[in-house]
Amino acid sequence: MLIPLSLLAAAAAQGAAAPGLRPLEPMDVFQLEGIASPLVSPDGAHVLYRRTGFDVMSDRTRSELWIHDVASGENRPLMESAGGVAWAPDGDRIAYVASAGDDGAEIHIRWMDDGRTWQATRLPKAPGSLAWSPDGRSIAFTMLVSDEPEPLAKMPSAPEGAEWAPRPKVIEHFRYRGDGAGYIDPAHRHVFVVSADGGTPRQITDGPRDHGGALAWTDPRTLLLSANLRDDLHDHPNDSDLYLVDVRTKELTRLTDREGPDGNFAWDPGSRAIAWLGFDDRRQGHQQGEVQRRTLEGGEAVTLTADFDRNVNDVQFDSDRILMSYQDRGVARLAAWSGGAVEDLGVRLHGSGSGRPYAGGQFHARGGTLAFVGGDPTWPGELHVMRGGGAPVRVTDVNSDLKEIVALGPVEELLVESGADGREVQGWIVRPPAGAPGGESEPRPMILEIHGGPFLAYGPQFSFELQLYAALGYVVVYGNPRGSLSYGEEFGNLIHHAYPSQDHDDLMALVDGAIARGGIDEDRLHVTGGSGGGVLTAWIVGTTDRFASAVVAKPVINWLSFSLTADAYDFFWQYWFPAAPWEDPQHYWERSPLSRVGNVTTPTMLLTGEEDFRTPISESEQFFQALKIRGVETAMVRIPEASHGIAARPSHLLAKVLHVVGWFERER
Repeated sequence: MLIPLSLLAAAAAQGAAAPGLRPLEPMDVFQLEGIASPLVSPDGAHVLYRRTGFDVMSDRTRSELWIHDVASGENRPLMESAGGVAWAPDGDRIAYVASAGDDGAEIHIRWMDDGRTWQATRLPKAPGSLAWSPDGRSIAFTMLVSDEPEPLAKMPSAPEGAEWAPRPKVIEHFRYRGDGAGYIDPAHRHVFVVSADGGTPRQITDGPRDHGGALAWTDPRTLLLSANLRDDLHDHPNDSDLYLVDVRTKELTRLTDREGPDGNFAWDPGSRAIAWLGFDDRRQGHQQGEVQRRTLEGGEAVTLTADFDRNVNDVQFDSDRILMSYQDRGVARLAAWSGGAVEDLGVRLHGSGSGRPYAGGQFHARGGTLAFVGGDPTWPGELHVMRGGGAPVRVTDVNSDLKEIVALGPVEELLVESGADGREVQGWIVRPPAGAPGGESEPRPMILEIHGGPFLAYGPQFSFELQLYAALGYVVVYGNPRGSLSYGEEFGNLIHHAYPSQDHDDLMALVDGAIARGGIDEDRLHVTGGSGGGVLTAWIVGTTDRFASAVVAKPVINWLSFSLTADAYDFFWQYWFPAAPWEDPQHYWERSPLSRVGNVTTPTMLLTGEEDFRTPISESEQFFQALKIRGVETAMVRIPEASHGIAARPSHLLAKVLHVVGWFERER
């Protein structure tokens, strides 16, 4: 059994070392709560938001819709499990998606004055992307429309009462499975419009292409959307454009025309302008989206962030300015453009923190009110509100009960120079809190935890996983090797057509820098990472024997097999490699951790979800079997029903962390 029961018992026994506080415990995941999806009312007087957590009995995420009154500061619950919420133009109603029993997920409407609710649709499939028309009379939404082909064979019917085997599955469509979605029936997402008073929805788009995604009305008869409508879209998976669609005639008008994505847009009815993210596609692994703006009637597109070397994630109009979230040195921040340069607003965004410390966060602005999820490294983000030009005010404290009894590990920044070329690499150290197992004056075992992506960024965010490692007595080191976001486009593309590149040198520099700070037992160094971090962990054990043990989570082991088994197989070979795998197999092989398995002596465990279609479990199986053949100590942990994220269910999150520590404890 890999779960270190003795270690957990020791943690519980020593938890009283800090007066009144104890280290984090595994079951605390069910007490942890988060804030997500702030949505400001049209007049700026109220903010809808989600209060999320994990239910211990169902072992699943729970979500409640709450409302904050900006004037009084009051927070109160509205309903459970409401998705896809949208304010009506006058703020008198909201539309939302919720289960309707046997009818499945349906659009409902709630009157905000008296709380009355009404089911507005009876649809064959779940709706999404709700958008109210400006006059409040219609609701646009997206929905999958089945596109079943003619059967390949006509099978005879089984005799009455017979028990025949399940019928064969015939797959002919290009995108036939997706991580987290499983095997996908042939269908395309289209746009529909239904009266706010109910009735039969009318399909507005059609054809063998998806028209899904966000929607916005530019007037009572015109919708704005983004879609890739190319006939050869699988050769150009990033080439989306902005379109207008007339809801009466179904006529499409194309607004952008370049090779590259144009989407993630915002619409401002006052100036009749669109702001959106896009770039000219150069077929690189990392390409930063530029913020562009144009007026609808004959305006030319203007790039607002040509001199802003950071990755912008979201744009929104706020009166006479455009707000944008971006990442800088591992932290998500807010900036504004109001006719000149991009100006940082001094607002730091924060994520929910149930998993790993990825940079991120959400915001929404309207009616003079800005609402965002913000925080610091010590706890998950909370709802903050800014009114007018005032200072931000934190208006929720959903983890106050846990804060009264739990001590978290302190987080410190770590800056090092990489031996590869002397580049600065940023990282962080999480140290065990008082009361964690092990003597506080004695050197501790260390875990190097590597982020995935690879085009993502860790930062000084709360992370339940890393804090639990610290609570179990480990010093945790993490950081952003080359290829990570938030340091500019040049830094991100240092791994273009070269990953794992010199990431190994960057990560070893972080380990050396952490050891130099003191408090780490150099004989008990461990390494783990997931997805892209799994690639680098497998690469590390094929390069050095300095680690006592390793856990390779949901990795790519063989780029040749991955490129033709991953769910996004039309994307990876075009953007991460110079040629198709059959055209340049040596390039794929030289970058594969499997090419170095002959060097591995480190005890190495593999851990992957059995329903992972992003980095399929066949990748882990190859490394496990190769290590077995070579006689290297290994194990494979398969998480049933888990996709690439693994931690969608809280017991999966705990299984991941505790099996990782269990392997490290075995190899101490």
